[in-house]
Amino acid sequence: MKMIKKNIALATGLLLMGSTASFAQSLADAKKAIDAEQYQKATSMLKTLVANQPKEGDNYFNLGKVYLLTDDIDSARAAFTNGTTAAPKNALNFVGLGQADLIGNNATNAKTNFDKAIDLRGKDYTTYLAIGRAYIDQKNVDYAQALPNLQKADELDSKDKDPETFLALADFYAQQRKNTEAYPQYLRALDINPNLYRANVQIGKMYKDAFAFPEAEAEIQKVIAADPNYGPAYRELAEVQMQWSFADPKNGAAKKADALANMKKYLDLTDKSFDSRLRYAQFLVYASDFATLENEVATLNAPDPKNPKTFVVARMRGYSAVENKKFDQGIKYMNELFARTQDASRIIGSDYLYLGKAQLETGQDSLAVINITKAVELDSTKVDELAAIGAKYYTAKNFDKSAQVYDKVVNANSKNPNIAMNYYYLGASHYFAYAFANQANKNPSKDVLVKADSAFSKLSKLAPEYELAYLFRGRINKGLDDAESTQKLAVPFYEKFIELVTVTKPEKAASNTKNLIDSYNYLGAVASATDKEKAKEYFNKTLALDPTNALATDNLKFLAGPAPKKAPIKK
Repeated sequence: MKMIKKNIALATGLLLMGSTASFAQSLADAKKAIDAEQYQKATSMLKTLVANQPKEGDNYFNLGKVYLLTDDIDSARAAFTNGTTAAPKNALNFVGLGQADLIGNNATNAKTNFDKAIDLRGKDYTTYLAIGRAYIDQKNVDYAQALPNLQKADELDSKDKDPETFLALADFYAQQRKNTEAYPQYLRALDINPNLYRANVQIGKMYKDAFAFPEAEAEIQKVIAADPNYGPAYRELAEVQMQWSFADPKNGAAKKADALANMKKYLDLTDKSFDSRLRYAQFLVYASDFATLENEVATLNAPDPKNPKTFVVARMRGYSAVENKKFDQGIKYMNELFARTQDASRIIGSDYLYLGKAQLETGQDSLAVINITKAVELDSTKVDELAAIGAKYYTAKNFDKSAQVYDKVVNANSKNPNIAMNYYYLGASHYFAYAFANQANKNPSKDVLVKADSAFSKLSKLAPEYELAYLFRGRINKGLDDAESTQKLAVPFYEKFIELVTVTKPEKAASNTKNLIDSYNYLGAVASATDKEKAKEYFNKTLALDPTNALATDNLKFLAGPAPKKAPIKK
């Protein structure tokens, strides 16, 4: 009988040991799935673990971390809160609540939860490691708070047994582009665990950020050679190759193709959850593969419609429709996006830009100007899109509207590399608006000419050897001159124009024959009142270019005759 009891006890013990080993392996598998960015798989595994081991606080903590990684903050809070109830002595779930507080911009509550965690397990390095991670694994990183916690974790892990400590320290430095400090920390992590592939991937990312693309690719290829099924390596490799394609136009097409293939490989190696598909779709935007993007987002739906990432999907639907020239559909999608009042704070300049571009293509020019102007107000780098509308009006000779748009353009971004040319079109728009109105006897205000002159004045400061700026200023100031004035405001500008195309850049003289003739005739007419010899010189230069020019011929005859009884002929 004793032998039977002993055998039963032994069997029971083995059963319990097997159960514990199974649980430990399952938690390790869940963490491995998280590291592989297989979030749907990890979530399912952790939910099972929570159900089967309801008193194990680490299960709740890791479940909450997956929710944080997928931006499901409410579910994360619920998991962490349940963890504090089920395992009140487990410090990590309080850290999780603190991280959720940080994401919600409540640093005070976060500190309270972190302090609770330290009170519970202040001598355990994992507590400080988790707190340090919480400070760096968020959008608004708090490096000042992160570092002392990570250093404390390193101090408490005196035997350097956990590579995650060094991985976190490395990430802390790498995120600040302090690669010299980050690199040895990644190596320390790899010394402890050579199979910590994320460290190699992060080293590759550092190379990429330093534009050392061959080195980045080689580092990540090490991971793929060691484990062809490690998805994050393909994702980062795709990022490297895509950025490389932009930096190396000669091989750009091939690198872009490789990048898209590797990003697709990444998607195939994940569980094709909403989050991994979303990441793939966002990469398609980066790669400007809008045809594939349109097909991808057509079936991309969040498991929870309230998930803020559904807004990103709606945005990509609109963008892909516009890029694929389905403008009416694009307007529909973009209007639906703007109708999501709960996501108003997520609106960015590109949203207004794409709506405006679609409106421009469907003849809704006035609405397009309004929305693209809003886009530029939110993101001044979009100013060339607004300039394109100005160019459309300019080409159509709608100079009033062209001037209105270019006025917005030059005031939106003074650092824009095309600012000089934008000033040209602003000035020319005002000038021609005045000229056509004057020709139609509409008696336009000379204030329009003043605005034109101001634009060309700014252009000449930006491009002092651009001859047309001085030619336009000559024409404008001739229009501003009072007929009875002896000042003749246009003179220095015509003189500068002539100097630029005959002395500074004589190769431009041939293409400016008519402009030179106009300039010589104007200067000759002005000089004839005070310096006949100078006037003759100008008119003779005209005849050298155009021997039959009537105005120059008549004025030379007049200047050669007896004392004038009437004023000379002026242009």
